[in-house]
Amino acid sequence: MATLLKPDPTFYPSPRLASEAPAETLGYMVTFDPTGKQPDALVTVDLDPKSKTFTKAVHTLAMPNVGDELHHFGWNACSSALCPYAPHPHIERRYLLVPGLRSSRIYVIDTKPDPRAPKVVKTIEPEEIASRAGYSRPHTIHCGPDGIYVSALGNADGDAPGGIFVLDHDTFAVKGRWELDRGPQRLAYDFWWHLGYDTLISSEWGTPKMVEDGVNGEILLAGGYGHQLHIWDLPRRRHRQALDLGKEQQMVLELRPAHDPTKAYGFVGVVTSLADLSASVWVWHQEGGAWKVEKVIEIPAEPAPAEQLPEILKPFGAVPPLVTDINLSLDDHWLYVSAWGTGEIKRYDVSDPFKPRETGSVRLGGIVGRAALNGSGDLSGGPQMVEVSRDGKRVYLTNSLYRSWDEQFYPDGIKSWLVKLDAGEDGSLKADSDFFVEFEQRTHQVHLEGGDASSDSYCYP
Repeated sequence: MATLLKPDPTFYPSPRLASEAPAETLGYMVTFDPTGKQPDALVTVDLDPKSKTFTKAVHTLAMPNVGDELHHFGWNACSSALCPYAPHPHIERRYLLVPGLRSSRIYVIDTKPDPRAPKVVKTIEPEEIASRAGYSRPHTIHCGPDGIYVSALGNADGDAPGGIFVLDHDTFAVKGRWELDRGPQRLAYDFWWHLGYDTLISSEWGTPKMVEDGVNGEILLAGGYGHQLHIWDLPRRRHRQALDLGKEQQMVLELRPAHDPTKAYGFVGVVTSLADLSASVWVWHQEGGAWKVEKVIEIPAEPAPAEQLPEILKPFGAVPPLVTDINLSLDDHWLYVSAWGTGEIKRYDVSDPFKPRETGSVRLGGIVGRAALNGSGDLSGGPQMVEVSRDGKRVYLTNSLYRSWDEQFYPDGIKSWLVKLDAGEDGSLKADSDFFVEFEQRTHQVHLEGGDASSDSYCYP
């Protein structure tokens, strides 16, 4: 008798159906040792309010090496497996692909036998990535209909060009470089896509040599960090168009396209402006067959006494917002913006993407503010990576950016934490004073069991 194959129950054809899924009960978070002496880890956090171990770290999986600096990570498969042309409709959301941004290793971690205690089952070594794809410093993981896509900051020597490579869904072997014609693209960072428009979008930060030792003032003031978006033909793997935001707009980072596959727009965060240290959010969109981009949110720097500032900011007498992450709810209604420098997380109504309206804000940490939560004392770091639950009611924050950048902007050190915010239907945003978890290692990104607002893409509206 033939075995009946069913799609993974955590895959949903549309973002609306995903938003109706059961609430998450576990979160997976990467942490790293800034000294490089202890192995980095994947920490399982209990997110079930009914559980006796709610808010606790219930398992810590140490990596088999040291010095990886775990950063962004993602699932092997997600809702894009339900696309009409997906060759693997019955693959499972089972494995987490966790790259080391400094080591260029990728760990394959199995969550299925015991979701609370996942295990490393494979290590993809940097030599395989370099020899098969010509890249190093893997950064962002996205599960696509036809494979696992990975962005990389640079080539095997740590220079340009950076780009994207693909892993096999089943074996996790490196297939090779994704781009067939990269056109003028050289710098890399994030990427996402509009599956309904056969279009991939990529953004820019800098090569490994430009970013690994911290912010390089000469490169920054010369406008040498990334300031462009790139539009690609997704099935043909060819560069179509470059959208230049201007050299003064430095470090064009996190991309959040509309989840609805019939919509051809999305948001990107810019870390800082050379004109006034402000940060911004821009919207890209399709118009008349071409793609355009325009600024829709600007967040100003905040004046501060020089004696309260780290050396890198003393000449400016101000704290830049430093927008390092953004996230978009599954209904495309709410945008969350992390200002890591000023220590603020902002919520915007983006039901009209060209006219965002701020509806809520919470202060936590910050270079000068050090805003506390429920008697925590001064908090270091600030809202950095932000993740939103599928139903849009819970927002999770971590506070470390990147070791060398942490040291520049928070020179007295970062004590890492994970917090949860409650997002009201009225647009409000409030920190859950009972959800505050501190960690010995530095926290970076968190993903939610079964998927979240930045883990999946959809082929049906």
